[in-house]
Formats: sequence, C-alpha cells, structure tokens
Amino acid sequence: MQCAIRDLTIHYDDIGDGTPLIIIHGRGADRRSVMHTLEPLFADRDGWRRLYLDVPGAGQTRAPDWLSTHNQLLDAIVDFIDAVIPGQRFAIAGVSYGAYLARGVVYRRAAHLDGVMLVVPSVERDPSRQRFPAQATLKADPDFEAALQPDERWLLNSVVAQSRPLLDEVRAVLLPALTAADSAFLQRLDSTPGFSFDVDGFDAPCSAPSLILAGRQDSVCGFREAWSILDNYPRATYAVLDCAGHMLTREQPALFRALARDWLDRVQDDAHDTDRKV
Repeated sequence: MQCAIRDLTIHYDDIGDGTPLIIIHGRGADRRSVMHTLEPLFADRDGWRRLYLDVPGAGQTRAPDWLSTHNQLLDAIVDFIDAVIPGQRFAIAGVSYGAYLARGVVYRRAAHLDGVMLVVPSVERDPSRQRFPAQATLKADPDFEAALQPDERWLLNSVVAQSRPLLDEVRAVLLPALTAADSAFLQRLDSTPGFSFDVDGFDAPCSAPSLILAGRQDSVCGFREAWSILDNYPRATYAVLDCAGHMLTREQPALFRALARDWLDRVQDDAHDTDRKV
C-alpha cells in the first residue's frame, strides 16, 4: 500500500484488524526485516492491525532531496500515522534506530498511545558518551563460518550467537534490505547529530504498557543506555538478554517471543480495563 505525504510516498503493509500497531524498522533495513520477526506473534492472536512502513530512504520508500534531518524524518512518520489512522489510539514498536524514531513518536503523541515496544534501542546518539560493550562471540558455530560467502564475512564480527538458521534469516530478509538502502540519504542523515529537542524530556511519563529489550553484548547500541530512559516508562518491562547482541531477536528468538507476547497481552488487558478515549 502507499500513503502520499506532500512529495513523499511511503510504502507500507497493512495486516489484520483491531488495535493499530505502528512498526518501525532499523537503519538500513526495511519493513521485511521486522515483518519476518513479528508476524509469527500474530499467528494465533486476533485484535491487532499491523502497519509496517518502509521509512524514507529504505525499501520502496524513496527519500526526497529535501529530507536530511532526524526531525524531518520524524515529521514524515507522524504525518503517516495521522493519515492512515487519523485520531485513533495506537501502539508502536521500533527496532534499533527505529526505536529512536518511536521515542520521537512517544514525545509527539503520548496521549494516543496504548503501548510501546523498544528493541535494541538507539538511545545515546553522542559517540563521546556511548559506553557500548566490545564485540564478542559467545556461541561459535563452525557451520555458520563455513557457510559464509566472502561478502558476508563481516557477520563474524556482528553475531554473538552464531547458527545456520540465523544466517539463513539474515540472507533472506536483512541482506536484501541493506542492498536496497539509499546510501546518499543515510549519509545526509548521519551528518546530523539527532533530534533538535530532548526526546526524553516528557511533561509526564508515558503510562502505556511498555517493553524495552537490550542485548548484553550489543556493541552497536549498548545496553546501559536503555536503562537511562526507564523512568519515562513506569509500566515497562526492561530486560537485558545474555548471549544477544544487536541481532537479539534472531539470537534469542524464544525469549524475544515470550517477552513480546507478554507485552501484547498487557496492552490488550490494559485497553480492556481502562476507558481509552482521546
């Protein structure tokens, strides 16, 4: 499906009925990567309308030349939400940089939110303040390394818990997305430091049921940084998973699914128990 916003056309998938769930993928990926991870959660669960968008500069959504800042990217996502679910309550999920954008949506639309899920979130954007752990491989798999093609060898320095199923999934959904990314747009975006406002400077904490998941060995976004935003989410489950890096959902799939299903249950229970009118 397509949503036109000025001269920007956002491509997205709209699946199911019920509470809208906006799902934002990470930097350089596209909506296929999060669909592959999240859709199994809804195989036996009704009541959710999943909206997977390709963020500008990713997948099928082209980034116009004027789009070059994190603020502008957030504006586009908020405009998308207002266009496809005008005036409705919704939940939001973001992965990595997508979690950074999701926090921007929380800042802008907290009163409309029924739930927030942040997976391996990008929190600290200032390199001088980042305290990320060193890259480590805790579970080596000889079959994983033997199967790597020359242009895939970088995965040896990116995967904490190696396995052939993980490699198969990366090949199916992540590598094609990375190839399709708009590198010129990403360079423009990376030249700016982040939002021009304090994304965690809420007037009041976000009271929606939340889930914050970090990998103990995540050398890309860290795990300590996510703890620093916990006071903004008093209804949050916060978990740091061992044997997990930035590919947490693929390295610890069973734990991820269990915690994500618990979050979905909490959001649905809270919506049933509370008068939720905007």
